Amino acid sequence: MMRRRAALLSAAALLVPRPAPAQTAEAPLRIGTLRYGSVNWVLDVARHHGLPETEGLRLEVVELASNAATQVALQARRVDLIVADWLWVARQRGEGADWSFAPFSAALGALVSPASAPIASPAELRGRRLGVAGSPLDKSWLLLRLLAMRRAGFDPADAAQAVFGAPPLLAEQLLAGRLDAVLTYWTSVARLEARGIRALLPVAEVLRELGFPEPLPMVGWTFSEAWAASRPDALRHLLRLTWRASGILAESEAEWRRLAPLTGAGSQEELRRLQAHFRTGLPQRWDAALRAEAARLYDALAAMGGERLVGAAAHLPPGTFHEGSWPPV
Repeated sequence: MMRRRAALLSAAALLVPRPAPAQTAEAPLRIGTLRYGSVNWVLDVARHHGLPETEGLRLEVVELASNAATQVALQARRVDLIVADWLWVARQRGEGADWSFAPFSAALGALVSPASAPIASPAELRGRRLGVAGSPLDKSWLLLRLLAMRRAGFDPADAAQAVFGAPPLLAEQLLAGRLDAVLTYWTSVARLEARGIRALLPVAEVLRELGFPEPLPMVGWTFSEAWAASRPDALRHLLRLTWRASGILAESEAEWRRLAPLTGAGSQEELRRLQAHFRTGLPQRWDAALRAEAARLYDALAAMGGERLVGAAAHLPPGTFHEGSWPPV
């Protein structure tokens, strides 16, 4: 799998090495991002290597303060695209919106704990002080609960002392010894690993144990289906730009060194960990079979989270997933 990933990404990085610039699209693509998020890393690499010009695109990046702010900007039509979780896309479609999703990343977080903590498996979370990034409806939390119920016969929501919050705050509490373990996002996992915290249980492993063996892109480009129909070439070129820029990041150590200030990495080890997690999360497939697996995962999450998670969309609404070719060509 790693050899296949390397071959695909090397090809992506070299795809149309430096063709003559394509005709620039009349209107810019307005993209809502988080200033320190990995979307900005990829777009920075793309700009540094002239990829918008070779793809015939003009990009207008609108930096926003939070994921919620990007969603509001998309709904208000202030931006054309954001990167969002497909659970949010599905819920919105269930309520009548026409958002659609194309892969950006399959990177997932992990349950982490200090090496000294007496926790070796989810079965030992009973009674522990557990931090969870996000809310009680976070998908990783729902999946961990489902695994514990299936494998250990208890629900951590009832049996552990769970607190919810932002990743930086939970990281501080873990490092101060006020929490026994934290379930957090991949960027926070990388930063904590650089400080000696161990990844006890990656969410990717949780998915495998639940019967989903292949990496599933969980966040992706989110856009109006009507907008995509009106600008299909612009969307295709953006997806190809993303693939090519990600391929450069997958292969180039120098690119990560150049990008270090934007990542906020506090040390070379932290940068190395961020790089490793980013590379592992690059999506390789998005065919009909994998989309069907994602729909099956949706059903499992909907059964756990109920209407509070999915609203009226008890099953994945048709059209949630954009069906363009992947890798984009």
